Amino acid sequence: MKKSFIFGVLALTLGAAILLSFTQGRYPLHLVDLWHYLQHVLFHSPMADELANRIGVLLCDIRLPRILAAVVVGAALSVSGVTFQAMFVNPLVSPGILGVLAGASFGAALGMLLSTEWAVVQVSAFSFGMIAVGLALLLSHFYKGDRLLLLILSGVISGSLFTAMLSIIKYLADPYDQLPAIVYWLMGGFSMISLDTISTLAPGILIGILIIVAFANNLNLLTMGEEEARSLGIRVRTMRLMFIVVATLISSLTVAIGGIIGWVGLVIPHMSRMIIGPDNRVLLPFSALMGALFLLVVDNVSRQVFTVEIPLGILTSLLGIPAFAGVLRVARKGWG
Repeated sequence: MKKSFIFGVLALTLGAAILLSFTQGRYPLHLVDLWHYLQHVLFHSPMADELANRIGVLLCDIRLPRILAAVVVGAALSVSGVTFQAMFVNPLVSPGILGVLAGASFGAALGMLLSTEWAVVQVSAFSFGMIAVGLALLLSHFYKGDRLLLLILSGVISGSLFTAMLSIIKYLADPYDQLPAIVYWLMGGFSMISLDTISTLAPGILIGILIIVAFANNLNLLTMGEEEARSLGIRVRTMRLMFIVVATLISSLTVAIGGIIGWVGLVIPHMSRMIIGPDNRVLLPFSALMGALFLLVVDNVSRQVFTVEIPLGILTSLLGIPAFAGVLRVARKGWG
């Protein structure tokens, strides 16, 4: 089966899922309702103003931000996962390997402790996610040896530090107000997303994804080993730092949008690699589409299968764990 055909099928499936997502929710709509509303907006076809206003609020203020958030976050986590796995040549690596998720979690909890403004929480989450990775990079330069191994170990140290600091924040938080908000946010989800938030943060994620895809061939060369990549004219240290910074940037922004959403950056790269192969020039865009589709479907499930909305991070874990267990047996094939 040609790769272009697989890409086409995946893109069409994602488009159909986005369209159907507008109809799903506690107040379901039909595709005909969407068509009539679009005709009313674009061509001023007759439609009751009150009905048009209600549908407009439902589509533009509630469902559109969630759909965009799910697509962007799913793509970003998948691309980040592919980047880290290829760079470290390790199938167990995920976007949180350098402590970015722990740092962003601490930053968000600190923001909730100090302010009631959601923008402060998001800025704090993004800032401390970057600080955590910066700390890992700094620690790795204090010792001599295998740079990749030292970087991973430094990421473990950084992540553990910010996890401990997060526990301190939980201990200090008001148990009746702030603590429940912190715990709920750490579970992940898009219940508090707005169009302003996604329009502010999504461009940075999309630019980061485009940069990584543009340098996909360099990522291929890095997977061959440091000496081989250097002999082919690649500035290994510069390229590695660039991939780390950009992948960390988009990971931090996903945390600022929807909290901690695990397993997407670990499972989707493996599934994509098994379907499309290990060439990062193809694997990166394919993983972006697959991650977007996966998280969009899971978000739809989270808000309509049960009477209350289940936090997205819980569902991605419940689905990701058996999926990862299922691909373990054949995961080596994708690394050939």
